[in-house]
Order: sequence, then C-alpha cells, then structure tokens
Amino acid sequence: MSSKRRSRPDRAIRLRIAVPILPAAPVTRTVSGIICSSRHDPQCFPGGSRRTRKPDFPRKVCRSWAGEASMYGMTGTSLPQSVLAWREHGRHLDIGGNAIFVVDTGAAGAADSGAAGAAGGDAVVILHGFPGSSHDWARVVPLIARRRRVVVFDLLGYGLSDKPPDASYSLFGFADLAEAVLAETGVRRCALVAHDLGDTVAAELLHRHNAGQLSLSVERAILTNGSIFIDMARLTRGQRLALALPGRALPFPLPTWLLRRSLRESFTRDAPPPDGAVEELVSLVRHHDGARLIPKQIRYIAERRAHQPRWTAALVDYDGPLTALWGDRDPIAVAAMPRRLAELRPETELVTWPDIGHWPSIEAPERMAEAIIERL
Repeated sequence: MSSKRRSRPDRAIRLRIAVPILPAAPVTRTVSGIICSSRHDPQCFPGGSRRTRKPDFPRKVCRSWAGEASMYGMTGTSLPQSVLAWREHGRHLDIGGNAIFVVDTGAAGAADSGAAGAAGGDAVVILHGFPGSSHDWARVVPLIARRRRVVVFDLLGYGLSDKPPDASYSLFGFADLAEAVLAETGVRRCALVAHDLGDTVAAELLHRHNAGQLSLSVERAILTNGSIFIDMARLTRGQRLALALPGRALPFPLPTWLLRRSLRESFTRDAPPPDGAVEELVSLVRHHDGARLIPKQIRYIAERRAHQPRWTAALVDYDGPLTALWGDRDPIAVAAMPRRLAELRPETELVTWPDIGHWPSIEAPERMAEAIIERL
C-alpha cells in the first residue's frame, strides 16, 4: 500500500478511546462492510488490498463508535439554543405512561398557556418524519398559528418525547398515539399535514376515517415528501446501513459523524441544508439516547412495504381534499411518487417545487406555511 493511500483522512478513526464493551461481531461486520464499501477506503483494510483482506472494523471503526459513546455518557450531546427555544413552546403529556412532547398553539389561544384543548375542536395537525421531530416545523408553525390553531408533537422515540428501547415503534402504534394526543388536546376536526414517515401515519388515520373508525374528522389532508410508494424509494447509504443492523436497540448510540453524514445524504447539492439544520437534527436524534434506536425505528420501511395496499387505498378512497406538496429535488422520496398518486386519484392536487429537496419545512418554511394556509 503506498504512502499516498495511507495518508488519506478517515473520519471513522479519529476517535481512539477504548471501552470494554463493543458491538457483537455480526453487527461490526455488517456496519464495517457497508461503511468501507461505500467509501472505498483502503484504510479499513490495513496490510492488504480490499480483495484479500477483511475490514479491520473492531480496531478502527468500532473504537470510534464506542469511544464516542463513552465521551457522551450514552445520553447524547447538548441541545442547540434553537431547540431549547422550541421546547419552551411545548409541554409533555402523559400518553400511555410515556411523556410525549406537544406544541399546541395558534390564533385561537391554545396550550402555550398550558390548557389542553382550550382552542376548541379545529386545528392544523402536523405529523413529522424519520428521523426528525416536531422541530422540523419550528419555522413553519408560528406562521400558520397566526391564522389557525396548530398541534404538532414528537412521536414516541423521537425528538423531545420519551425513547424507551423496548417500544415497538409501529406505524399502527403511531396512529394510535396521534389519536390519543388529539383526544387529550380536544381536537375534533383537523387539517392533517404530514411529512416522510408521517405520510404513512396519516394514511393509516385516513384508513380509519374512511371506515368511520376515527375519533375525529379529517377535513383535509396535505402530504409532503415521503415514501408513499415504498417500492419507488431511493434509500440512502445510511438508511441501508440501519436496515442491515439487527432490528433492536443498540448497546450504545450510533456515532455522531455517521448520523451527520447520513442526514446530509437526505439533502442534495441543488437543495443543501440551511445553516445549522443538520446539527439540530443530529442533536434531537441523540437526545435521550435516541441514536441507539435507529436500527429498530427504521423497521417501519418493512412495515410500510407489507401494508402498501392498505395505505394506498386509504389515500385513493379519501373523500376530502388531498394535496401533495413536493420538493422535486428529493433524493429519497422522488417526485415520481406524487405523480403516481395523481394518476391513481386524479382529483389530487399536486404542487412541486423544483428548487426544494426532501425537507420543505426546513428548506423553505415560509413557502410551506403559505401553501398550507392557502388550503385551509
């Protein structure tokens, strides 16, 4: 191996803090193979070529992973000021024995004052995606709240909500959670806005609405970039890595550099993340040890695949106005998805933004807020 090749920097080996507990061998081999093959990095193969040597994961990558867990005490990094400010706008509700973070605010004067359901029965309800949180909408909510009541909350395992390692994190469970939160806050009618994973939770709520089994009325639905047709999704390397791991909580969190890189993959050069956006996302994933849960949470993709007919039918059969607001530069939930929905359901309103990617609420909050307000 030439000295030139040895000199290439490798972020995966910058931390060399040894700890006594390392991931199980199958986990290390899986992660090692994906990381090294995706980077084509010869430093993962000391003493030989990629063809003849197995990745030296335990010595190089795993010490980075475990060492970082030791540095952060398994609890994650401190929250940015923008996230702390967002936390001040909400409160935690006890839902099924778990603390769920909820922001309930708006023109009608809701729960910024702490009184659940004080704003009456109508609201704009927002469902966030994976691996995001309600904070993804922090720059959108105040703009909508000038006109309407807004309820947005962190799903179990996400953001500022509790993150129990033994929870199921099922899409059906998230729909149950949404019903429970909205019952607790007194929402009886809503305009439902969803992103990413939240699109599927919204589809399950619409299935129940269509069957007359929902505890509230969905007057309108607005979907934004999410894999409503999972067979068309273009998963990032980070998502494929998480799916390759065992579907359970890890012994310690995924390293920050890996989370950061994976989240950056969900943006594009044409639609780069705003300043600080990736760090905000990473901090909320790591909060309450949440980075341990990624391999378990991402199993929603398999659940989505298994129940695709149910949730496609829910969207097609919905009897209210349905809008798809889509960033055309999305590298994951590609723009062909809402076009396919419009083919199956011609009355669907389709709006695409050529300069926006996967995160419209982060990349263009004013535009997103205006589009939602116009449709209320």
